[in-house]
Amino acid sequence: MSDSDSEIELQLSSHALAALQAFKSEEQQREEEFQRLMNKADMEYEKKRREQGMELFKEDWQLSQFWYDEDTAATLADALLGGADENTVIAIISAPSVYSAILKKNDSEVPTKHIYLFEFDKRFALLSGEDKFFYYDFAKPLDFDDSLKGKVDRIMVDPPFLNEHCQTNFSITTKALLAPNTNEKTSNGVLKHRLVSCTGERMAETVTRLYPEIKVTTFYPQHANGLSNEFFCYANFECDKWKFSEEA
Repeated sequence: MSDSDSEIELQLSSHALAALQAFKSEEQQREEEFQRLMNKADMEYEKKRREQGMELFKEDWQLSQFWYDEDTAATLADALLGGADENTVIAIISAPSVYSAILKKNDSEVPTKHIYLFEFDKRFALLSGEDKFFYYDFAKPLDFDDSLKGKVDRIMVDPPFLNEHCQTNFSITTKALLAPNTNEKTSNGVLKHRLVSCTGERMAETVTRLYPEIKVTTFYPQHANGLSNEFFCYANFECDKWKFSEEA
């Protein structure tokens, strides 16, 4: 190896070391900020929870965490809230970015306070607040607090893995949570019952078999970090955000 080769290798190593140190510093700052909020020692807790939202949480790809982009999260939030009233109960399973989008809305845009987040990642209790957070492990689809079983009017699920086992277990949870669909309407004249599932295009056959009442819609969810898998939005209702796809 020549002296020039050694110098290049040393320079690359120095750059790599500097990048690693910068990464560790950023992670430490993020962890310190997160811990302050978890301890609620920061007087700006509520403001930061609403405004920073998903910026507080780094994706863990080992948990198949891929956040929706802002437009997608806002669209799904609007679909869940559309026509709801103060008695509407909403559950969001494994889609914290949609919960965050709801938090960012003005209070006048959120007609109900009964909005709950089901998540495996316990960090998100910070986002929803402990009183609206349910720890959820899809490997144990019925192993959570019974208080909402059979009482949820609207539900959105985003299974983290594109396989039949994961999708099936999510459907078990969904069916346990949903209130019977009696075609009852909210005080705003809109059907209370709504079901949304966002998952990969290749799961279409499985999803429509597990939820016979839902169809592929014209809305295509997008992810902030450019997830390559094509995603579909499946739902049992049409709204101003989407229609049923003619290709379905």
